[in-house]
Amino acid sequence: MSWKINNKFAYPKSMRSFYNGLRHYDVDGLKFPSVTTILAETKSQKDKDALNKWKRDIGYKQAALISKKSSERGTSLHQYLEYILLNKMNGELLEEVNIPKKMAETIIENGISDKISEVYGCEAVLYYDGDLKFAGTADAVVNSSDNQIKILDFKQSNKPKKREYSVINEYGLQLALYSIAHDNMFGTKIRSSEILMCTPNLIFQKFEFKNQEFEKLKKDAMTRVEQYYDLKNQESNYK
Repeated sequence: MSWKINNKFAYPKSMRSFYNGLRHYDVDGLKFPSVTTILAETKSQKDKDALNKWKRDIGYKQAALISKKSSERGTSLHQYLEYILLNKMNGELLEEVNIPKKMAETIIENGISDKISEVYGCEAVLYYDGDLKFAGTADAVVNSSDNQIKILDFKQSNKPKKREYSVINEYGLQLALYSIAHDNMFGTKIRSSEILMCTPNLIFQKFEFKNQEFEKLKKDAMTRVEQYYDLKNQESNYK
C-alpha cells in the first residue's frame, strides 16, 4: 500500500431515510435531501426520455434485471475498494476471486496506486447547511501525490463511456456538490475530482474534472439545487 490513512477530517455519522418518498440524510437532527435525489429530480426531459426509451426497447423486465445486476456489482465493487483503501483486505477477502474484486484491483492499479499519498475517508458523509441544504456520501476523499485534495467516485459500467455522454456530466455535477459541501464543512479548496470507472471485462476509464470546467460544474450543480427547491415549493403550493 503506497498511501497512508489520515483521519484529519471528522466526517459525521448520518442515517439515510426517506422523507416524502425521497432519500434524505439525517444529520444532527436535520434532514438534508440527497445529492442523487436532487440530480434525479432535476434531470432534463431529454435524459428522462432516453432512459424510458431504453426500457421500452429492451423490455421493462429485462431492463430491471440489468439494473439489478449492475447495482449488485457496483455495491460489491465499492466494498472491495473501501477494504483496499483502508487496508482491510485479509483472510478470505484476499483469496476471493470474482469480477467485482478484479474490477476493484483494476481501478487501484490504473487510477490510484502511485497517484495518491493519503486517504482521508471512504464512504464519507458530506453536507451543505446553507440556505439550500443537501448531503451525500463520497466514495473516497484523498490527497493526491501532487498534494491536492480530491474526491473520487467509483463507477461500474456495463460498457465504456464517452466523455460527451450526458451521464458523465451528471457524475461531474455529483462530484461538484460533494466538493462544495467538503469546502463548506472543513474550509478546504477542492479544485478537481475524478470518476474512476471499470467494466466487467476490465476496461478502465478515468474522467477528471478540474480548473475552469470544474468551477463551471459547481455553478451548474448549485443551479440544479435551486431548481430542486423551486420544484418542491411549487408542489407544496398545490397541496
